[in-house]
Amino acid sequence: MTVKVFLPESITNQSIRDLIDRWAFAQPDRPFLIAPETGETITFEELRDSSRAFAGHLWARDLPAGCSIAYAMNNGLMAAQVILGTLYGGYLATAVNLVSGKSTIAHVLSHSDARAVFVDEKSCTLIREVQAETGNTAQQHFADSDWFTPSAASPPSCEPDSDGLLMYTSGTTGVPKGVVHTHASLLSGGANTAFAHELTTSDRGLCVLPLYHINAFCVSLMGALASGSSLALPTRFSVSTFWSQVRDHECSWFSVVPTQISYLLHDAQTHGHDSSGLSALRFGRSASAPLSPDVQQAFEKQFRVPIIETMGLTETAAQILSNPMTGERKVGSPGIAYGNEVMIADENQRECARGTEGEVLVRGGNVMRLYRNNEDATRSTITPDGWLRTGDLGRMDDDGFVFITGRLKELIIKGGENIAPREIDDALYAHPDVIEAAAFARDCDRYGQTVEAAVVVTSESILDERALIRLCEDAIGTFKAPDCVHFFAELPKGPSGKIQRLKLVELTAASTKKSA
Repeated sequence: MTVKVFLPESITNQSIRDLIDRWAFAQPDRPFLIAPETGETITFEELRDSSRAFAGHLWARDLPAGCSIAYAMNNGLMAAQVILGTLYGGYLATAVNLVSGKSTIAHVLSHSDARAVFVDEKSCTLIREVQAETGNTAQQHFADSDWFTPSAASPPSCEPDSDGLLMYTSGTTGVPKGVVHTHASLLSGGANTAFAHELTTSDRGLCVLPLYHINAFCVSLMGALASGSSLALPTRFSVSTFWSQVRDHECSWFSVVPTQISYLLHDAQTHGHDSSGLSALRFGRSASAPLSPDVQQAFEKQFRVPIIETMGLTETAAQILSNPMTGERKVGSPGIAYGNEVMIADENQRECARGTEGEVLVRGGNVMRLYRNNEDATRSTITPDGWLRTGDLGRMDDDGFVFITGRLKELIIKGGENIAPREIDDALYAHPDVIEAAAFARDCDRYGQTVEAAVVVTSESILDERALIRLCEDAIGTFKAPDCVHFFAELPKGPSGKIQRLKLVELTAASTKKSA
């Protein structure tokens, strides 16, 4: 039995231009975007006008409808306006991950056939260097207010099934793949968020994740647009300013990743927390990686705000699962399906019995159209009947809650027995000194693979390797406990904040060989 919830078609059967125009007519003076650092706001009417102007300027430069327009920008009102103006004009907004490295950026600009790339003061030098080294000829434009002055040019129309976003996967297991979303799938992703979290026009989110990642793009930006609510958009995430931004701008919700939750928690435990002025805050949202139950419970106790664990992918316009806002929330689960179907399937994509582990499959209007210029990957990821294979392993209980047990490509197979890395992660996170933790597999002659782990601990911690191994042995047994634990100042992460386990294998190879 699959779990399905349908959304009103009034949101998802239109283009993003249609929705911007609709909100500009319905609530022209309501703020849509807020810059916490300056207090500057953009209303829905101003958003429509700036989007129309930006699209007109693109069209006036003979950039054909549907062509790729890249944005290589840090968070801020200008970045959001560039993105929405690109979409408004019927162009393909192409996200450039600024921390992915020059080779990946070069691949994105080339593979996407970007005709133009928009930059800001912080990114212009990086993009100029990449283009100079690779000979890329995309027009580089500095995003400033001139792009949002009225334009006489009128861009062509765009439809719900027009391609809107090209966003590349993190590429931790190979060359990044270009995920193509239509206007309809992007709005489905935003509507799924709005529906699951009961967002209304009076809500205000805080977006501290980068807009070149699907979480910020669909959950925060599209979620606010779908619900007609507002979004506070600081230039970056800062532990020291996070709560003041929530307080000063009366944010009712925020979306973060588990590592940010862990840093906020440890900062409060070290320096204290001022809980005054947070009456508007309804919930926090966690996604992009599994959240440790111990960390979640400690965070909720410390800050007295519920954390709604969720799950999403770039290929599904972010959210596919969420814990309910009311009723039972199950710690350790990213929740139930909202706005799409979710099924646990065997190796032949047939549904498993409840409680049986299998691959998590998703089907719905939020699923990507395809991988750009990669028919083989598209065919192997989307089944003939429309199910998207996530590569995640999980099980579904009798109430429809999904519990993620691991990744197919990250599963540790020791002596023929499958070990989910999350089991070791959760055992390590149970210690209050552990800020970040990730278990991973190391090839060995005796068992095929053995278990190792990497951690970040508080600066004042006296934990050593043996203490952490003993902690795991007590919690999950000697067989599953790591053979060695590596200490880092920070674990490697992708753009979503997800810890990159496969990269840890490379980073720890030298120390493992030395200790052996």
